[in-house]
Amino acid sequence: MEERLQKYIANCGICSRRKAEELILEGKISVNGKVITELGTKINPKKDRVVYDGKEVKESKEHVYILLNKPIGYVTTLKDQFNRDSVLDLVKVEKRVVPVGRLDMYTSGALILTDDGDFVYKVTHPKHEIEKTYTVTLKGIIGKEKIEELRNGVKIDDYITKPAKVKVLKIDEEKNQTRLEIIIHEGKNRQIRRMCEAIGGKVLALHRSKIAGIGVKEIPLGKWRYLSKTEVEKILKGNIAK
Repeated sequence: MEERLQKYIANCGICSRRKAEELILEGKISVNGKVITELGTKINPKKDRVVYDGKEVKESKEHVYILLNKPIGYVTTLKDQFNRDSVLDLVKVEKRVVPVGRLDMYTSGALILTDDGDFVYKVTHPKHEIEKTYTVTLKGIIGKEKIEELRNGVKIDDYITKPAKVKVLKIDEEKNQTRLEIIIHEGKNRQIRRMCEAIGGKVLALHRSKIAGIGVKEIPLGKWRYLSKTEVEKILKGNIAK
């Protein structure tokens, strides 16, 4: 059975489907000895030989799904031009895994890594609306009106964010700080930080505590565990734990 080349590459855990498309357009993928540059190319995984970076690309039947409690100071990019510490330095497994989505360098918390490109595609696609839960500490006392703005959607550049679930966790008048729990199902770049900036808030600390209701409370910073089959299925089905 034939399938698109970029999907096959992603399913083999080499990279995301979008990145696979870039590799094809850059002429870095060959099939049966011929360099491929067309995105519409289809292959038969049982017959065709796909090569990237001098190595044959093979699909693994058993995928791995990892939940990492990412510390501050680590980037989620696979190759960093500034040679900063990467989350891949924390997760040492035989298989080649990639992060599912991103967390910026100064945000800690839940991050999934896998070698299943199809899982990456499904989870990061906006239509699946998978909830991500964040704890954010802001400078100043954030009033009810600002909280309602976050709940109803705020303007980021030319985009209005979808409604968010927002709960006040703590107001510290002595330190002049407010701690909020914000739950969103979008994945815009630096979205929580930019949402808070949109209401005039300055982010002092940001932590993603859960993905689809699956949390990292029991995982020390910098450590990880495998997701169970049940957890993977729950994420794919969008069954959010309340």
